[in-house]
Amino acid sequence: MEPDKGRDQDPTKDDLPLRANTSHMLVRHYVLDLVLNFETEVISGCITLFLEPGKGAKTLNDLQQIQPLSAASHDLDEAACEERPEKTSSDSRPEQGDTDMSWSENETCEDFILVLDCCDLSVLRVEEVDVASVAAMRSLFGDCEKFLPLDRLSLVLVERLLALPASFWQRQHELYLKCCQAPPPKHAEPLLFHTDQWSLQIRKKGVTFPQDFPTAIKIWYHTSPQGGSVRWTQAQDGSSCVYTMGSPINNRALFPCQEPPVAMSTWQASVRAPSEFVVLLSGENQASPMSDETGLACWSYYVTMPMPASTFTLAVGQWTEARLPGTELGTSMSGPSMDPTEKKRNQDDDLDEGLCSHMEYPCRFATVVTRAQNVIPHRVYAPSGLLQKVESHLLPLLPACLEAAYSLLGVHPFSRLDVLIVPAGFASMGMASPHIIFLSQSVLSGDQQLCGSQLCHETAHSWFGLAIGARDWTEEWMSEGFAAFLEDVLWARVAQLSVAAEEEYLQVKALLRWRRLCDELQNSQEQLQVLRPNKENTGQVRDSGASVVKHALNPEKTFMQVHYLKGYFLLKYLSSYVGQEQFLSFLRLFVKRYHGQLVLSQDFLRMFFDHFPDITRKGLTLEIIYAEWLDTAETPKWLYEESAVWLQAAPVRVAQQEVEKWIPFVRGRGKGSKRKRTEPKENFKEMSPDQKVLFLELLLQEEKMSVSSLRTLERTYTLNAQDAEAMGVYLYGELMLNEDGQQQALARRCFSLTQKGMDPAVHSVVKEMIL
Repeated sequence: MEPDKGRDQDPTKDDLPLRANTSHMLVRHYVLDLVLNFETEVISGCITLFLEPGKGAKTLNDLQQIQPLSAASHDLDEAACEERPEKTSSDSRPEQGDTDMSWSENETCEDFILVLDCCDLSVLRVEEVDVASVAAMRSLFGDCEKFLPLDRLSLVLVERLLALPASFWQRQHELYLKCCQAPPPKHAEPLLFHTDQWSLQIRKKGVTFPQDFPTAIKIWYHTSPQGGSVRWTQAQDGSSCVYTMGSPINNRALFPCQEPPVAMSTWQASVRAPSEFVVLLSGENQASPMSDETGLACWSYYVTMPMPASTFTLAVGQWTEARLPGTELGTSMSGPSMDPTEKKRNQDDDLDEGLCSHMEYPCRFATVVTRAQNVIPHRVYAPSGLLQKVESHLLPLLPACLEAAYSLLGVHPFSRLDVLIVPAGFASMGMASPHIIFLSQSVLSGDQQLCGSQLCHETAHSWFGLAIGARDWTEEWMSEGFAAFLEDVLWARVAQLSVAAEEEYLQVKALLRWRRLCDELQNSQEQLQVLRPNKENTGQVRDSGASVVKHALNPEKTFMQVHYLKGYFLLKYLSSYVGQEQFLSFLRLFVKRYHGQLVLSQDFLRMFFDHFPDITRKGLTLEIIYAEWLDTAETPKWLYEESAVWLQAAPVRVAQQEVEKWIPFVRGRGKGSKRKRTEPKENFKEMSPDQKVLFLELLLQEEKMSVSSLRTLERTYTLNAQDAEAMGVYLYGELMLNEDGQQQALARRCFSLTQKGMDPAVHSVVKEMIL
């Protein structure tokens, strides 16, 4: 069967291929050794992979006779190794002389092929690592040295290294690093490889089974300045920086990896950069720079909790650490002490419920000390020009957000946290990764509500999205819906709202999200509005482990919030059956059961029905949720009914009354309309930030508003000092949608002035929108 070459090499198509054959071989640990060059905008170095054979196919025919899951599936077949590859090791490997490592057209495909996800990388060479030559590994020999042939010693030693108990993780990491320094086996030739648009494929001559393939390999490579996983740009102060930007292609343009979520791995990373730069990375330790022989500063991080490779996050720039007065630089901040009763509840949690059910690692849920840690150590970094705003807006809120999350969800899954204010061109309001959160500078505007609620949203992802991940990436609602739902609950606790004030706050937020959802549903493709697009096939992969992520490369999807909003409303719907407090307690139980694991929506829903068996008598079933919420683009009837209730909430009526006061003025009618008026003659009520947003949305439904009316609105409500919640791509859309010449000219002028600093995905969408 000929591979679908056109589809395979066209990154503009909707579906993202995950080509790694994880059923045959799993990467259990990565060791990265990277150097950053800001002049060439290239990251170069090597990565060592420690592998474990899977339980999949054993022969080549089983491995390569793979039929596509859909027209977009990109797995290997026999033709893939019979054709001349696009790029071979002989094309790019340095100092190889005349040695041709390409895959011969006439060579029969008898070898096992390791497939890694890879894009926009120049692979220089691939070699196996002679683990058996490492003296420190002799402690793992036991009796295997006597009975095994020399060429199998490394395979057995890596197996034993991977199997070390979690309590030996420090020793294990030491051995990983020592193995990375080992040479290839004597007289061994480099491994054969070639790359295509989406993958790196590696084989060793004569090895036909995964069980015989080298389980420690080293790959030398460098990135491309145009690679889609990292963004080279300038910070707000004009200094150079680079960061992983949450790309739809994830990290495959940063390092060769296995991207399917089931490929849970740990990693160690050493990153070298000029000494004036700070390197932040998703690692458990708070790294300090060490000078190396080249004069560069080396920052080393590690993680012991297995995570998907897509969660690996890097940010390098001339950031400055923000500190509150009276605290010293270079030490992580802790938070206030919490109520002793609440702390003891968390400390004693689950002592009678047995061990964790995830794969073995040093889990924070399993120790009394970490169960009692209500606020984890944290640091905040930003460009120097934003430090004052960070210290006034963000720093005071962070401990309170962490403590609120702990009191609601239990043990912090991660040991520490760095928060970074990213460059102005960042495409969203925030992004959470293990041990690090990116925030847009927009959260520093206005009062503290936007900053605090966004912090709460990203903090919630530590539990939902990271500690508990989606087994199928098409189920984004399992991460974003939960974070949106918990954002409101957490912020109400941080703001210390009364019970009545919290209820009103939640009603206004629900109405605003309902209005936003209605807009999105009217202006987006129906196929992108389904929470579970694979329906009953959700979570299924090919026999090799390969799959596709539906619509992941659709540029429109990047800026859609349907999965946030419908997921949020589904959780509100479920909580309406059992009560808010009971539902929040259930979420805490769900975290205890599933932390450190990957889940599908049915795992959550089945546990919900098991925990609340009485709701089936109220007419709610799993099939109803699939039919009305997850597997359709239709809007559930419940949402229409509840939105009518939210419209009657007291704070909503206040906003509506304020609109009624303004309408005569903006229309130019009413008392005083015969003479020029600069202000409406009314007394205006104080409104919360969310009420002001609703007020403006309702007022802007007027067909026309004069410039003087807009200026008066700005003066009355000091709009320039309010939260900057709307993302720019939506503002461009509004300006172009009205087909007003002046507004469209404004959109084009703004684009011409800001396009250089835009995120590539934003730039592409806005350019298509306005040109």
